[in-house]
Amino acid sequence: MRKKILLLGSGELGKELVIALQRLGQYVIAVDSYEDAPAMQVAHENEVIDMLNGKELDRLVAKHDPDLIVPEVEAIRTERFYEYEKEDYTVVPSAKAANYTMNRKSIRDLAAKELGLKTAKFTYASNLEELKEGIKSIGLPCVIKPLMSSSGKGQSVIKTEEEIKAAWDYSQTGRTGKSDIIIEEFINFHTEITVLTVTQHEAPTLFCPAIEHRQERGDYQESWQPSRISEADFKTACDMADKVTKALGGAGIWGVEFFVADDGVYFSELSPRPHDTGMTTMATQNLNEFELHARAILGLPIPEIKLKAVGASHVVLAHDDNLHHPKITGVEKALKNPNIDVRVFGKPITRPYRRMAVALCSLPLGSETDDARKQAEEAAGKISVN
Repeated sequence: MRKKILLLGSGELGKELVIALQRLGQYVIAVDSYEDAPAMQVAHENEVIDMLNGKELDRLVAKHDPDLIVPEVEAIRTERFYEYEKEDYTVVPSAKAANYTMNRKSIRDLAAKELGLKTAKFTYASNLEELKEGIKSIGLPCVIKPLMSSSGKGQSVIKTEEEIKAAWDYSQTGRTGKSDIIIEEFINFHTEITVLTVTQHEAPTLFCPAIEHRQERGDYQESWQPSRISEADFKTACDMADKVTKALGGAGIWGVEFFVADDGVYFSELSPRPHDTGMTTMATQNLNEFELHARAILGLPIPEIKLKAVGASHVVLAHDDNLHHPKITGVEKALKNPNIDVRVFGKPITRPYRRMAVALCSLPLGSETDDARKQAEEAAGKISVN
């Protein structure tokens, strides 16, 4: 059955999701705060609104009367979703999931205090003085993050007391502006992973093989699959992911992030939608994360998730501000390597460190992940944003 889907957020992940949904015969309206966002370029219709404006959201839902409301970003007035569910709209994966994961306080309290998952020590602060007091209880080094932000925006690692004021000021520049913050113990982890978790309406929860990733400035730079973590640590991560996704409810894919340290696995956070680190699944799995999300939210059968290759992804970043459709060059050089594929996102403007494309490497099963990482990095290095 063809469904009308309202996609709230139209970045690179949304673009791939639109393609996956259209291949299954669905109708998609792509929404974002600016024109010509990546998903808009492939959707049936598009709308430009301020998604933090509840009245604008209400107007859009009433106008399109969608079968499914699918959030793709955090910067949405998510409390409106509860009202939409009362009006018999389906929010993916659920209004509760969208609200809890929008706010780091909600999801951390759920994970640590209600579900008993192992996390870093944490506390909250609403102003600079509370930040200073919180650091006294958590200790240095520590990490501070806005409660409502993503992709590393507003996030800092504090190593000395002299850095506190600058970190507080930076925390108030996140995607949603001024925000309370979470202060986290710095975990001396050796591996950072994402476990893509697929919840279904009437079938068991599925887990993709763990994806390792590396971040800079709190934002993903490269990811690779399979991970080198132990089977025991993977099982622990899957058990945690199962508990937290069941508590939030609904069907779809979740990017559940963990730190793996010498003393075990720590739950970090999760996103109720395709995850940036999961772009590597376009090179590695029989069904990538976008196809899995599409099938799950539509209630379609999902076969066993298998690795078909060893692979890696590496981002291509912008370095300057450009408001006039930047040029992406060097793709042909990257593609001279037969193991490489490239996805250019089509973002109409740039700013420093904005993701503009990704290089994907796919190697035969049994290959070394370090080889895939090296080839993906080399390919990304040949692509320029001007």
